[in-house]
Amino acid sequence: MKIKNMNKNRKIAMFAGILIILGIIVGVFSVVPAVESPNYLTEVSKNQNQVLIGALFQFILVPIYIGFALLLYPILRKYNKSLAIGFVGFRIIAEMFQLIGVIILPLFVLLSQKFVHAATTDLLYIQIFGEVLRLGRDLVNHVGMMLPLILGNIILYYIFYKTKLIPRWLSIWGFIGNPLAMLASILFFFNLISVVSQEFIILTIPLVLQEVVLAFWLIIKGFNSSELNLEP
Repeated sequence: MKIKNMNKNRKIAMFAGILIILGIIVGVFSVVPAVESPNYLTEVSKNQNQVLIGALFQFILVPIYIGFALLLYPILRKYNKSLAIGFVGFRIIAEMFQLIGVIILPLFVLLSQKFVHAATTDLLYIQIFGEVLRLGRDLVNHVGMMLPLILGNIILYYIFYKTKLIPRWLSIWGFIGNPLAMLASILFFFNLISVVSQEFIILTIPLVLQEVVLAFWLIIKGFNSSELNLEP
């Protein structure tokens, strides 16, 4: 039974690492520069496929992120069931907001088409609606989704830090990277930086690197077997 549990935990760690890598790759393809452009009402019309492909990849992120949380839950609950439920719950909340963001993206395509072919008298109304739509998407993506996602990650790394399932330096790295990513999201929301700016990359790269290291650690090393509670 002990060996069976060890093999099971090893597989969980490996698949969790694979999901992190998939999430990073899919996340790169989910970026939609046309929607972030100052001239988005014309750029989206020129790049409709980019927007729709971005929406598809953003949708794919939903099962990846939730699957990662559900995969880890059986191990995390052995140490603190309430925190483990909180981690999974925050992930689900974050991904529900992500789904809303996915639904909003095709609306930009429709709005952009209307803008390109609209009469001069209608342009102002379309621009106003476009700004409202973009503000709504920013609220969904950078407040509604990011806040519960970061809170869930902090819970995860708190459990990791207390249990030493992964090296503590890796958990501390997660504690640092997640708030920096949240700061980048807040600055973007207030239009102080853009997604493709150097500032945004600097603030988010620590978390991206941390997740890459965590992913390969889980795939190659797995969880610290000496700290695992192997009782079913």
